[in-house]
Amino acid sequence: MTDHRALAWPPAPIKTERLVLRESEARDREAVIELSASPEVNTYLGGPRPRAELERTVPEVPGQFRGWFVAELDGVMIGTVQLKPHAPERPNNRRLEAGETELGYLFLPEAWGHGYAIEACAAALDWFAGALPGEPVVLYTQTANARSVRLAAKLGFTELERFEAWGAEQWFGAWSSLTPSG
Repeated sequence: MTDHRALAWPPAPIKTERLVLRESEARDREAVIELSASPEVNTYLGGPRPRAELERTVPEVPGQFRGWFVAELDGVMIGTVQLKPHAPERPNNRRLEAGETELGYLFLPEAWGHGYAIEACAAALDWFAGALPGEPVVLYTQTANARSVRLAAKLGFTELERFEAWGAEQWFGAWSSLTPSG
């Protein structure tokens, strides 16, 4: 059983070839609001949230929990990566048996197509594997989100099932640091 409290948080910033993954700061608030308000970012996530609502509800320092990373390029937030407790809709669901931690990520549209998402997610998964060796991670995405399905495959996620939910076909896969990637 994954105990997210066992994750030392916050970790030292994680540096990749081009990015820094770090904990959130107050200066990230506007970018977090933009991520949630963006129609492009939220196409497969139920749609954007109203900016006025976000201005009222997003905390001064957003994302203050274990496993929530800001992806930063040249000192500016371009997205987030989250490794969070997995909570499927039904208890004792086989999706929960696949892993208790879920990978999520959001990147601003101007960051798309440059490989930043795979770079950031791979670094976060490496950190997670070091913190909780052998613990699996799951990922959901709509099958219509071809970019996300490709990213999952590149990261080494194995498709476990497809199912209908939220009015669309969903892709569900799992990753483990103990499974060799191809």
